[in-house]
Amino acid sequence: MATRSPAVAPAPRVDPGPIVRVPAPAVDPAEQGATATAVLAGGCFWGVQGVFQHVDGVSSAVSGYSGGVAQTADYETVGTGTTGHAEAVKITYDPRRISYGTLLRIYFAVVADPTTLNRQGPDRGPQYRTAIFPTTKQQQAVAQAYVAQLGTAKLWKTPIVTKVELYRGFFPAEKYHQDFLTRKPDYPYIVYNDLPKVEALKVAFPTHFRKQAVTVYPVG
Repeated sequence: MATRSPAVAPAPRVDPGPIVRVPAPAVDPAEQGATATAVLAGGCFWGVQGVFQHVDGVSSAVSGYSGGVAQTADYETVGTGTTGHAEAVKITYDPRRISYGTLLRIYFAVVADPTTLNRQGPDRGPQYRTAIFPTTKQQQAVAQAYVAQLGTAKLWKTPIVTKVELYRGFFPAEKYHQDFLTRKPDYPYIVYNDLPKVEALKVAFPTHFRKQAVTVYPVG
């Protein structure tokens, strides 16, 4: 069960990371129900989780693995790059407060570089690929339409390589990976690679930014 924890305390002089002014999805029908689930891969899950834990309307963001089978869903094995898994985050949200398309917009605007194949920042390997794992047919239609829309808009100098992949399940990562950004905001990797993404979220999506992180475990 998700818990509410103190806001991330960024290191001094952390500037927003790159922000791509992506348009809203042209296709983004309302989802039914009070809760829905999105699964996104955007490089190291520490930062992806950290950003979405600060998105208003999100009730939980869990680091884990998606794309492979349960038997290989552990950090050491996934790190070999041979499992089919990507480091991913399972996001539970209220579709009455934030849409699936808006989550994808945040993802493309401040979380991931969709033009680098099997690489994000300093991390290399297929486990660090950008991928969208729709959990429903409606999400699949939205994701495919949005990737096509952004590709046509040519917002990046090189083509988008992010794939909309078949959802085969999600497997939570080890406990020590959960809430890493919130627990260790001074960790050098977090300072240089991930806190700027949280700051970018705050700047680019002020109406969707929540100061207080929603964490998997109590922090602080």
